[in-house]
Amino acid sequence: MKNIHPQYNVKAAVKCACGNTFETGSTSEAISTELCNKCHPFYTGTQKILDSARRVEKFQTRIGKKAGEVRSKKDKEAKRRAEREEKKKAKMEPEKK
Repeated sequence: MKNIHPQYNVKAAVKCACGNTFETGSTSEAISTELCNKCHPFYTGTQKILDSARRVEKFQTRIGKKAGEVRSKKDKEAKRRAEREEKKKAKMEPEKK
């Protein structure tokens, strides 16, 4: 019979990025993870952002730039009214001449 199955290790060491280590069964001798039950937000109730490619930081800076441009609904309506009045005045002036 062929020996095609990998060897199963009863005590495989698991090491998390937070520093937590524990043992489990696996076909690998050592396993490294980014999250475990000691640091995962679901279990701890705290938020932790893993940003290995700076995607979150880039998103926050992009949104931060747009946040300065955002105006309230009343400001937008007032600006539109002023533009409409200017257009009406511009149309009326040539007719008076």
